[in-house]
Amino acid sequence: MTTLITNIQQLVNARETSALLRGKALANLPCIEDAFVLIEDGIIADYGAMFELELKVPQLPKHVIDAAGQFVLPTWCDSHTHLVFAASRENEFIDKIKGMSYAEIAAKGGGIINSAAKLNETSEDELFNSAWRRLEEVSKMGTGAIEIKSGYGLTVEGELKMLRVIRKLKERSKLSIKATFLGAHTYPLAYKEDHKGYIDCIINEMLPTIAKEKLADYIDVFCETGFFSPEEMETICKAGMSYGLKPKLHVNQMNSIGGIESAIKLNALSVDHLETMTDSDVKLLSGSGVIGTLLPTAAFFLRMQYQPARQLIDNNCAIALASDYNPGSSPSGNMNFVVALSCIQMKMLPEEAINAATLNGAYAMDIGNELGSITIGKKGNLIFIRPIPSIAYIPYSFGSDLIDKVMINGEFV
Repeated sequence: MTTLITNIQQLVNARETSALLRGKALANLPCIEDAFVLIEDGIIADYGAMFELELKVPQLPKHVIDAAGQFVLPTWCDSHTHLVFAASRENEFIDKIKGMSYAEIAAKGGGIINSAAKLNETSEDELFNSAWRRLEEVSKMGTGAIEIKSGYGLTVEGELKMLRVIRKLKERSKLSIKATFLGAHTYPLAYKEDHKGYIDCIINEMLPTIAKEKLADYIDVFCETGFFSPEEMETICKAGMSYGLKPKLHVNQMNSIGGIESAIKLNALSVDHLETMTDSDVKLLSGSGVIGTLLPTAAFFLRMQYQPARQLIDNNCAIALASDYNPGSSPSGNMNFVVALSCIQMKMLPEEAINAATLNGAYAMDIGNELGSITIGKKGNLIFIRPIPSIAYIPYSFGSDLIDKVMINGEFV
């Protein structure tokens, strides 16, 4: 089907060609006033200013949508989530309000171990159905591509179950979905004193089946004090890489322990969290091809320090924004709030935040050639924003639902 969208007040992030943005380039958000977009079979076929329409599209298609002064931008590309989980953890939320620390909550059976226990008791069908509802919810909030991690199984059966659910989501959803194996999320209770035993389980029992069934695109490790060391992360990632899984890694959330150096050595696609960055870490990241993915809603929910976005941008790092949607530390997949929070708390310009949540988010999932900008040949994944004064109004009006409708592959969700 061919669809023509006309009278767009501003067509946002329209680019002839696209590339990963870093440093000052992140603030360049090309827009076209009074514009149109032509979509053929779900793919962007052309775009431009309305005065060019007659020349570029001499014969109008049957299906024409009048955007009536709305802003149109590419859908959000959320490159870090834990969307598949068995149950929410609002009781721990109350415990945090009362003053309990993460360690205290974990000691009484909370945290990741809590999610793992519930997941292993939940059927694959139940997991799929709850994840599907969340996926539909985030798509209506403008997310058109999403990465989903395992990591709440922590057993061979549990991790495979999660990854099979993600595969089913891939097969049934119109969204672009990437799967990441995060068996190294924490040490399960059975291996609390036998770290080598659990790493052997990941390498010798989980990974061969994951590779055989083609269940994952990436491999992840939570590299943090009390979890997995940089050396353990390298061991696990090299095993995953032998099966074609590229690293996307949790590093520097609470401590700087050498995760950045190891990630660069592994040629990771991205390093995610980055709440705790030394000057040396920033310098290393700026000189690498690794994308730094910032998760401000996790810092917001945990009352942690925010990621040093300005320092990273000013030092020519490539950064993306993602939601970290999970039941424990960021129970929301609303990328509109992620963008707003990035401006409000991390001092990112609206243009920088939108680029980081669209184009760079796409590159943080290896789909920069398919999504993230209004470019001929990319998928027709669009957000229609109700008439607003300017692009800055999107993060400025952080509590308002500005989305009128969302299009995925040329069709409204």
